[in-house]
Amino acid sequence: MDVDLDTGWLLSELIPGSLRALDLVGVFLNGVLGGTIARQRRFDLVGFAILAIVSALGGGILRDTLLQQGPPVALTDPWYLTTALVGALVAFVVRLEGRWWNRSFLVGDSLVLGCWAAVGAGRALEAELGVLPAVLLGVTTAVGGGMIRDVVVGQVPAVFGGNTLYATSAVFACLVLIPLHEAGLETAGVYAAILVGSGLSLVARWRRWMLPDADTLRLRPPSRLLPRHRRKGDPQ
Repeated sequence: MDVDLDTGWLLSELIPGSLRALDLVGVFLNGVLGGTIARQRRFDLVGFAILAIVSALGGGILRDTLLQQGPPVALTDPWYLTTALVGALVAFVVRLEGRWWNRSFLVGDSLVLGCWAAVGAGRALEAELGVLPAVLLGVTTAVGGGMIRDVVVGQVPAVFGGNTLYATSAVFACLVLIPLHEAGLETAGVYAAILVGSGLSLVARWRRWMLPDADTLRLRPPSRLLPRHRRKGDPQ
């Protein structure tokens, strides 16, 4: 498949329509999430729109800017900005809360996590970058918007710790995609990445799996290596 990397290429050129639809669903869901946070902060309509755009499109814009292969897809395809703004409007008009919303968003967000990680890693590979840059751009696409949104509202980004596996799920999604993509199975790789990324994210939230922090990993020296008593004048 010939792709013009100088002018950028739309997501529809890379993956089937069903996956592009899932991508736009993710834009909508994260636009709604940004609007929900704006409601909690009592922002006006402008605040809703800005948080929705940052949350839904920030990761993809950051990825495309790093690749330097033309304008970001979010700016060349009008569906992206429109869908993010529709999500903001929905959150502005309707108070979304309760168990049904939490469960629906959880499933949708997990599916989108795998999709965005796969697309970001795939774009890096198409640009002939290595494995580590592919993982980096895949994770950036998946979690970058949420990180920027958290910084904008004055919070420590949730992916920095204290939460169930999220960025880690994106890493595994990228690692599944890369060998399949290199073998010429791009579409199969994207679907496999979605399955692994979303599945791991859902199971992690169900089982409350979290990465250990530095204090958890800190090892204390064995007591037998410590002196039983110190003599006067010994260094402390």
